[in-house]
Amino acid sequence: MDTSHKNLHSKLSLGGLLISLGIIYGDIGTSPLYVMKAILGDGIINADIVLGGVSAVFWTLTLQTTIKYVIITLGADNHGEGGIFALYALVKKTKIKWLIVPAIIGGSALLADGIITPPISVSSAIEGIKTYYPQINTIPIVIGILFVLFSIQQFGSKLVGKFFAPMMLIWFSMLGILGVIQITKYPEVFKAFNPYYAYNLLSAHPDGFFVLGFVFLCTTGAEALYSDMGHCGRKNIRISWIFVKSALVLNYFGQAAFLIHHEGATLQTLGGANGNPFYLIMADWFQPIGIVIATLAAVIASQALISGSFTLINEAMRLNFWPKVKIKYPTELKGQLYIPSINWLLFFGCVGIVLHFEESGNMEHAYGLAIILCMIMTTILLNFYLIMKRVKLYFIVPLITIYLAIEFSFLAANITKFAEGGYVTLIIAMMLISVMTIWFLAKKISKSYTKIVKIEDYKKVLKELGADLTIPKYATHLVYMTNANRVNEIEEKVMYSILQKRPKRADIYWFVHVNILSEPYRTDYKVTEIMKDDLYRVDFNLGFREPTKINLMFREVIRDMVKNGEVDITSRYESLNKNNIIGDFKFVLSEKFLSNDSDLRWHEKLIMNSYFMIKKLSLSEEGAFGLDSSSVKIEKFPMVLHAPEKMCLTRIK
Repeated sequence: MDTSHKNLHSKLSLGGLLISLGIIYGDIGTSPLYVMKAILGDGIINADIVLGGVSAVFWTLTLQTTIKYVIITLGADNHGEGGIFALYALVKKTKIKWLIVPAIIGGSALLADGIITPPISVSSAIEGIKTYYPQINTIPIVIGILFVLFSIQQFGSKLVGKFFAPMMLIWFSMLGILGVIQITKYPEVFKAFNPYYAYNLLSAHPDGFFVLGFVFLCTTGAEALYSDMGHCGRKNIRISWIFVKSALVLNYFGQAAFLIHHEGATLQTLGGANGNPFYLIMADWFQPIGIVIATLAAVIASQALISGSFTLINEAMRLNFWPKVKIKYPTELKGQLYIPSINWLLFFGCVGIVLHFEESGNMEHAYGLAIILCMIMTTILLNFYLIMKRVKLYFIVPLITIYLAIEFSFLAANITKFAEGGYVTLIIAMMLISVMTIWFLAKKISKSYTKIVKIEDYKKVLKELGADLTIPKYATHLVYMTNANRVNEIEEKVMYSILQKRPKRADIYWFVHVNILSEPYRTDYKVTEIMKDDLYRVDFNLGFREPTKINLMFREVIRDMVKNGEVDITSRYESLNKNNIIGDFKFVLSEKFLSNDSDLRWHEKLIMNSYFMIKKLSLSEEGAFGLDSSSVKIEKFPMVLHAPEKMCLTRIK
């Protein structure tokens, strides 16, 4: 394992703390832009609602973000990496099969959240302009900013990241200072630290329970915080969270102090069309500067979720939850990747959200419903992680019960948002769940119908084939990709391809197997000599975040073997051998198609037909393995499921 990842969580540095500000806290850090505004709505400002709301916000940040995520969940890292799929890769070792369900639901919900976070953050910030130009249409501006944001992803966030950290330092400092100025005018707001005010709002106020749906918006970035752990390390996140939480709490309490001071008014009378308490607590001269800083912070918040989505899809592909798509590595930095198809899918999703909801106030209704599902799924997986770690049951049971109670309360409060826009994120999440489920089940069905044979049974015929000069030589080196896990086994279709589907004579046969591990960063390989100078098997063990560049890796393996004198790769043709010319390498990949002879059950038919339809849109086999298409031969193989064993034919004379 990479030593930098070993030291990642024990290392604490000023640079690490700054980077965590830039990468980790974008989503959660911009919540003051819309939370208090959402809690109050269009009604008259009521001191009880304000105090109860800000008390609920404080305790949500404490219980949900600080205790559950920063203290407990960050401890569940997979070799330095976080996120729901990294957590699933850990609990997979328990061999409990149904745990795949919360993993798929949680991952899909987090991706759906990635489609609504950029529009709501950017819209909330840009709408500050309405203070000066009440009639302005902010939709084109928001779409323009989103287009620039998604366009720069291809260059990697390394360069942009250098700008992010100081910008977020300014943002959080501004949040804290603005809050302190208001609190000094009304210090009594500190009584909201008492959880009684939150309880009073939930129990005594007629709409109190439903206010929870908007309170929840203050912690939506906690799941993204866990997903991005691999970028900064646990210690840096935990220490920087002290500063971030202080700034957030001061700002929320500052907004509350201002609102209580103006009890009886409405946000519209105080701030016109843009009655947002976040901007109302600013001095008039500072508002234009505040709008610019807020917009930049909102763009950074979006960036955190976009890069998180790339990481999530990359992990989903390695876990067989997602079709293979093209991945680019814009920088040399580990974990830095760019997925063009996901980038533009997210962009068009964001544009659709902006056009559908138009204003951030409408988006608040759709926001939160998907992410609470993700949090519940993380809690379920975390429960099994703690059991796996042999944590005492008297600690696990109350902890998980409390968090499930909190999160199901948030879910119940958010359910009311379904008709007002929550259905949008749920529809997106359902589509993603469908793709992941179909892909996983189809792979499982396909694997169960793959016939594996012993290589031992074919050694003699392979030896004779290599020496049979009556068959024209197909290639000097013939390479087959195999899914067979044991070194002494191979798929029957590989032997069929060599011996029957136009016999393929080669000097050396190579079987290459790629084993994706449940840890993120590892690259090692093992070579097994099955028949000296005739047949070799190479097993690559790759972490689930490593690029699958088989062309380059295989070349390096050959180079090492030649250096060690294990294999001779010069051409066996006399004239070329004399001049030390290296022999050619030909890769043979098999592409399955559903045979007409298959007798499928209805659900298998639905899964397999959907699978082959999605497969047409995904990356080709050679692209997925990073192979050069000029040296690849694709062979199509019929996939026969439930073939009728016997046809009842009658011979007539």
